[in-house]
Amino acid sequence: MISLHSLAHLRDLPATTWDALVPDGQPFLRHAFLSAMEDSGSVVPDTGWAAEHLVLERDGEVRALLPAYRKWHSFGEYVFDHGWADACERAGIAYYPKLLGAVPFSPVAGPRLLAADPADGLLLLQAIPEYLGKGGLSGAHINFTDSVLDVAIAGQPGWLERLGCQFHWRNRGYRDFQDFLDTLSSRKRKQMRKEREQVAGQGIDFAWYRGDELSEAQWDFVYRCYANTYAVRRRAPYLTREFFSLVAERMPEAIRVVIARQQEREVAMAFSLVGGDSLYGRYWGCLDEFDRLHFETCFYQGMDFAIGEGLQRFDAGAQGEHKLIRGFEPVITRSWHYLLHPGLRRAVADFLGQEREGVMAYAEEARGMLPYRQV
Repeated sequence: MISLHSLAHLRDLPATTWDALVPDGQPFLRHAFLSAMEDSGSVVPDTGWAAEHLVLERDGEVRALLPAYRKWHSFGEYVFDHGWADACERAGIAYYPKLLGAVPFSPVAGPRLLAADPADGLLLLQAIPEYLGKGGLSGAHINFTDSVLDVAIAGQPGWLERLGCQFHWRNRGYRDFQDFLDTLSSRKRKQMRKEREQVAGQGIDFAWYRGDELSEAQWDFVYRCYANTYAVRRRAPYLTREFFSLVAERMPEAIRVVIARQQEREVAMAFSLVGGDSLYGRYWGCLDEFDRLHFETCFYQGMDFAIGEGLQRFDAGAQGEHKLIRGFEPVITRSWHYLLHPGLRRAVADFLGQEREGVMAYAEEARGMLPYRQV
């Protein structure tokens, strides 16, 4: 017998059961990471995120999962549908609540349907439209998908594909940072070397830590830096202080934090996760302003780390054309959307067709701006 139900709390499912369906090298999908979001109060109904993880069972055995949330807004998603919501409001169509299949606040592509047998994942996917209707949801949105889901969902009626563009850095077997610089045009090579020299010239050095190597006082500093990136824009941070303690306790081996110091005084940090062959830069912040410190902390330190650890890819986060001129290459991302209202579905389909052309043209133009020497 096959059944579909949802979980309002990740803690209601044993971590071993959840993680058994998470592919290797996917730290953002682990029970430890997602449960830390919930248990810290970062992802809760009061913040507009109600956990509604979909669970497909066959004869009482969990066979497929979709990390998902009932949302009453579109913040923290990095696939921007605010315009769709505004159009619905003008037309008298309810856009919220909606179902979001994603990792909160994390624009990182990866598996979304978790299943040992692809057939079970497909069954869960096919059950979503009926689930939406029964649950009073306007639609489902599955963000930053991997190629496996892209192939599976493309054959299902009603789903609309949306493209985006990010910038990732590739480690092509570099021996060290200088080896990477040698692949760049002379002008860009000089620019990056000068930026690194400017930071060093201000008396700033860096140290890397695993999640279990930081004291609570240092985690306080990490959080102050993180929260400051929101405070300067007069916004509240998405994550609570407790999230950092919980995730450090539950998955310390996946966490890497680089801290910048000037004369032993901590001034900036970047928080990353390691998974498989990749480094994922997630949060950054500083307490004082220094020339080029952002580029060094968020980009060059990560490149150096990836080279030293033999990691093949560095995903430093969403958006930012400033990554492009530092060697981060354009990468197409995908999300999928199922909208119950037929008029809204048609309008969004038309919009996505036009947007797709723009995204592909943008990515192609971006490739022409990369700093690598022509061979």
